Amino acid sequence: MKNPDNLLNNETSPYLLQHANNPVNWHPWNQAALEKAKTENKPILLSIGYSACHWCHVMAHESFEDEKTAKIMNQHFINIKVDREERPDLDKIYQTAHSLLTSRSGGWPLTVFLSPINQMPFFAGTYFPDNERHNLPSFSQIMYMVADAYINKKQEIEQQNGSISNILKDISDYTPNNSALNSLPLDLCRKQLDTAFDIQNGGFSPAPKFPHTAMIERCMRHYLLLKSQHKIDQKALQIATYTLDKMALGGFQDQLGGGFFRYSTDEHWMIPHFEKMLYDNAQLLTLYSQAYRMTNSSLYRQTIERAADWCQREMQTSEGGYCSALDADTDKIEGKTYTWSPNNVKVLLSEDEYEVFSLKFNLTKAANFEDNWHLHSEIGNQSLAEQLKIDLTKLEKLLHNSIQKLLAERETRNQPGRDNKILCAWNALMIRGMSQAGRRTDKPQYINSAIKAAEFIYDNLWKNHRLLASFKDGKAHLNAYLDDYAYLLQALIELLQSKWSLHHYQWAIEIANSMLANFEDKDQGGFFFTSHDHEQLLYRSKTFSDDAMPNGNAVAANSLLQLGLLCGDTKYLDAAERTIRCGYNSLSEQALTHCSLLHALEVYLNQGLVIILRGNDEDLHKWKLAADHRFIPHLTSIAIDRNEKLPAALEDKKPLGETCAYICEGTHCLPVITDYSKYLEYLNNLS
Repeated sequence: MKNPDNLLNNETSPYLLQHANNPVNWHPWNQAALEKAKTENKPILLSIGYSACHWCHVMAHESFEDEKTAKIMNQHFINIKVDREERPDLDKIYQTAHSLLTSRSGGWPLTVFLSPINQMPFFAGTYFPDNERHNLPSFSQIMYMVADAYINKKQEIEQQNGSISNILKDISDYTPNNSALNSLPLDLCRKQLDTAFDIQNGGFSPAPKFPHTAMIERCMRHYLLLKSQHKIDQKALQIATYTLDKMALGGFQDQLGGGFFRYSTDEHWMIPHFEKMLYDNAQLLTLYSQAYRMTNSSLYRQTIERAADWCQREMQTSEGGYCSALDADTDKIEGKTYTWSPNNVKVLLSEDEYEVFSLKFNLTKAANFEDNWHLHSEIGNQSLAEQLKIDLTKLEKLLHNSIQKLLAERETRNQPGRDNKILCAWNALMIRGMSQAGRRTDKPQYINSAIKAAEFIYDNLWKNHRLLASFKDGKAHLNAYLDDYAYLLQALIELLQSKWSLHHYQWAIEIANSMLANFEDKDQGGFFFTSHDHEQLLYRSKTFSDDAMPNGNAVAANSLLQLGLLCGDTKYLDAAERTIRCGYNSLSEQALTHCSLLHALEVYLNQGLVIILRGNDEDLHKWKLAADHRFIPHLTSIAIDRNEKLPAALEDKKPLGETCAYICEGTHCLPVITDYSKYLEYLNNLS
């Protein structure tokens, strides 16, 4: 029987709707719920999670669906459920509070108890079981303890609240560095990456292993930076490629359907946590596209194409937007859709196919996931072909046929749930990823997918020169955050490099102007995570370090540098410099966790490069590919057909002869190049 006091039914978030039939009196985060807590003088039980989260589901089944547990929750607390993907502002605040209260890193589900007066947290944890186990008290025990403390330990709670409040105020207080900026943080990060690197397995941590895309890109960029100075840091390249190889071969990648899972539960990249997140795949698609053009690795190209095909096939809606995630569970069992037995495989394949497939994906070894096999590999195709003494082309054809047969069979199984909400920031990351994949592999279908997603955002989430954060079931809502603006600006600049559009250029200018007007800290520099007119929360977050996604300030700085050099407006360059200076002291102290800001610092110190190509169809495409087939991190390269209308800022870039290249290094422009061989010579000197 439906609980009439559960108020989640009218929400759009799939995560909140998963809890709409709980016996818990859930409220969404809104003013009415906060006022109710004040009026009834009940502490708030804040539960934050997301739809694809395995342990969120576990806690829901054990506790939130249980009548006895719900009775305790309803009696003692005002219960608020939040989707961390829709409200990253709240998640950032209360994850930080959890760390302060427990001295441990957080995660999801996040469980925080708040004062009804000011929403100040006074007790926090993550997953709590229904009964005592895993060295954890039961959720019921925790609730009774918290309810008692709220009544009988008010003075201690108030003292703690004061301390937490002071710390939270200090967290976003950055003093800009006004001295000359230098490359020392780049060198410091390089040393820290070397120390953190897992020589045996790749990556930068023991299990669980996350991809840390910004760190891998930092290694690649450091190698290229030194190479441009005629120095060689082979170890930096090896750190990147060894990790990329391990991730691409292992069970961290879906070896049949393409795309990546969220992280590996073991140190070997073998068994993943089976949820697939759009933001992870977007960043990895960009990373492998860059690495492919550094190495020409066939493994990387295959990885790019599988991930991009998966994204188009399973995540992009007919309207154009990309959905947020695929669940870790199928039928309440983690990984059920993805695992096999050797017999399952054998009946689907020919003898030749099975021989190759079983060796490639370790079906001859012991089961690695709950009496089943999750496909992973430890050997490249060339090495396997040599081992089997067969032609590489034949081996790859056998593998391709096998994969198609198994994928067709897998698609007849029950599938994990899909979170269909469309998030602006995550879509922007994937627009960049698909665009990179398209121009690095010369596959226009990926670029067209990115354009379709960008137009979806323009039509549905761009209103009155402001962005909205989320869209589902025809409803766009929630004020957008810094990440939405910064990532979208970066994505549009990437799209312009894949296919020129005056509309996208003008929109990029509007996005940048809106970001400066609504988020910039005019006193200290940098950008707040929430806009100036956002709901007032415990504090306004302003950070510079990366987490699972690149830092918004770092992406804003990088993109504003690109835009400023492209259009010649110094206000964007000035804002980028203020942002870098604001985060520079933090960057110098903890370089490893600030890799995205290091990318911006590198461009700032070494001058960004802009190439604008003008010409006709095939010839213009040839010149364009010459740049696209190199990874030059500080390069913004745009090809514009001679018949296209230009904005005022680019009107002087007129076509000369058949095709020509206008090149500006920082704020210094070179003579126009009209000879293709000289253009190639210039690019070769860069890379």
